[in-house]
Amino acid sequence: MPPKSISSPPAGAALSQFVHTVAFYETDAMGIVHHSNYVRFLELSRVRFLAEHDQPYTEYLAQGYHVPVTRVEVTYKRACKFADEIVIKCWLAWSQRASLGFAYRLEVGATLVATATSDHAVTGLDGRPVRMPKHMHARLSAWLGQSERT
Repeated sequence: MPPKSISSPPAGAALSQFVHTVAFYETDAMGIVHHSNYVRFLELSRVRFLAEHDQPYTEYLAQGYHVPVTRVEVTYKRACKFADEIVIKCWLAWSQRASLGFAYRLEVGATLVATATSDHAVTGLDGRPVRMPKHMHARLSAWLGQSERT
């Protein structure tokens, strides 16, 4: 189930960090990062998380799985601009047998600029929902912080 708070990872959670420098083309007419780009930043961070803590996403594909996004929620705290270095922290927030969710914290310097969550289904390559094998679910559950284990 989704965690109660997403502003910071729970104690003991596996964590990945990805740094993205804002390119000019990612800004809009107001000179700030267009809101749609944050979803891309989350994906870059999530793919990094999987590679660092389990296996590259290409291995999931080789095993016959996709992990498509079913929901994304971003709460913006402060606008980001061209050349800002955004630090995106990503952690697994929850895991069930056929779905999982990630949480994110985005910072520029010491300033919190956004928080986010994304929910994902687990599907076969045909796009139909499937249950994760027990060993995969056990691996994912090991990444959760102490307060989120089920």
